[in-house]
Amino acid sequence: MDRVLYVLTGPTAVGKTELALRWAEAFGAEIVSCDSLLFYRGMDVGTAKPTATERRRVPHHLIDILDVTETWDVARYVTAARAACDDIRSRGRRVLISGGSGFYLKAFFAPVADDVEVPAEVRRMVAARLEQEGLAALVAELRALNPGGLGALDVCNPRRVVRGLERCLASQRTLADLATAFTRQPPPFADWQSRIVQLDRSRAELDARIDTRVGQMLAAGLVEEVRRLVAAGLKSNPSAAKAIGYRETIACLEGRMREDELPAAIGKNTRALVRKQLTWFRTQLPAHPVRPADASDVPGLF
Repeated sequence: MDRVLYVLTGPTAVGKTELALRWAEAFGAEIVSCDSLLFYRGMDVGTAKPTATERRRVPHHLIDILDVTETWDVARYVTAARAACDDIRSRGRRVLISGGSGFYLKAFFAPVADDVEVPAEVRRMVAARLEQEGLAALVAELRALNPGGLGALDVCNPRRVVRGLERCLASQRTLADLATAFTRQPPPFADWQSRIVQLDRSRAELDARIDTRVGQMLAAGLVEEVRRLVAAGLKSNPSAAKAIGYRETIACLEGRMREDELPAAIGKNTRALVRKQLTWFRTQLPAHPVRPADASDVPGLF
């Protein structure tokens, strides 16, 4: 079978799950998740994770592979996704990538991570310096290590400064050298062909679907799910704890928001996410067709 990645994406609440299931059933495919929150066990209600019934219809990969206290990055995702795609293909099945998490999605089309490995002791040292000396000290060291300048690095963003300093210390190279090397490396899936389709709906439809989804999540026990996850250590993982639906519910559990304010807060933040996703799809993905989600026939999807 040809090495082809069929990629189905679109904004939150557009209807990817059901169409992905129908296409996979019709064409003998298995689904590889490209959603940055479906990795986590227990984050079910707030992520609209495919149900057990849906996952019995079609095999899914890269769902429920991490505890909520574990961190994950795009380099680890690429390794896991390649292994899943190779396994699916080896069994004569098609590969369907489904999800809307931009950075992970980009891994199927372009380089997203270099080969710099930052030792744990370097991470600990930089983190300790940030806490003890502050951001300005880290920026000063970065400037000393990069006499040619810091390029477009946002020196007001602690996470980006920390990451830049870690990589310079670990590689003994400048940010400019690392950026040049990065642009020369092949995409992680250069040995696969890719076909991408984006689903879309009118903003009015999306807004209505978002409101319906938020209501369903709260009725299905989102608050109770978040309470359990917080007890299990969710807040030690900022990426997961700050996800839409979870951060608002944490605020509610901590008394910083009333429970009757949750639907509006989650809905508002989900709409903001959709706007960002649509911009990202338009500017960061290769040219691709955009199809109406409510009129997409399965045979002609790709």
